[in-house]
Amino acid sequence: MALPIRFIATDMDGTLLNDVNELPHDFLDVFNDLDAKDILFAAASGRQYFTLLKMFESIKDKILFIAENGTLVMYQGKELYSAMLPKSESDLIIETVRNIENSHIVLCGKKSAYIETKDKQAQQEIIKYCHNIMFVDDLLDVDDEVIKISVLNFKGTEEDVYPLVAPLFAATHQVVVSGKIWLDFMDKQASKGQAIKAMRDKFGFTFENSMSFGDFFNDVEMLNETYFSYAMGNAHPEIKKLARFIAPSNNEQGVITVIKQQVLHCHAL
Repeated sequence: MALPIRFIATDMDGTLLNDVNELPHDFLDVFNDLDAKDILFAAASGRQYFTLLKMFESIKDKILFIAENGTLVMYQGKELYSAMLPKSESDLIIETVRNIENSHIVLCGKKSAYIETKDKQAQQEIIKYCHNIMFVDDLLDVDDEVIKISVLNFKGTEEDVYPLVAPLFAATHQVVVSGKIWLDFMDKQASKGQAIKAMRDKFGFTFENSMSFGDFFNDVEMLNETYFSYAMGNAHPEIKKLARFIAPSNNEQGVITVIKQQVLHCHAL
């Protein structure tokens, strides 16, 4: 590689985690090797900050958290960046999505996630990604700073939700299919890539010495903001076209494999 890597960001689901939501067995060893070389590592996920915090409890003061698809960046317990949705806009999105069949809404605030669905299967799926969660009677009555609205639809959001909401909101908001059954609404400028851009000066890394890994459409901007951009072997075909490089799949520990071969090996030379 032309430049030593100074920053690595990875998506979680379908990327760093395998299909049963496990971290690679030697993740902590690799993380500690990166940390010893002053390489900043970021967990860049659609997951809630509190969920990521619990997942990385033992290294929580060394890792950068790019949570909620880039709408909230936390480091050592402090907020470094956020992008919020005004209440008038979040209310309109909620009222619109309520009319889409089989869709369940998660209102993502800084303090908690909020749901009103009574569907047990949906609740179980949502709890996987939201550690702090509140059940409410009406999402329109929630009092919190809203950073994202997620939609869960088991039939598939790319086919069953995006075509209905994109004509209404894509011009004014970030509307992104973030997984096969998930779609997110965010501030127009919000993304994992925008969050990374905001962190460059603070942590002293550049586009050229940055690396990222992703698998789905919520990773597009992140891949575009890092020169060493990797799509996973299991990534959506469009993401593979976009990235400069391809990593082995999430079930083959692709992220860790590339870091060992292309970063730690190079730094050791």
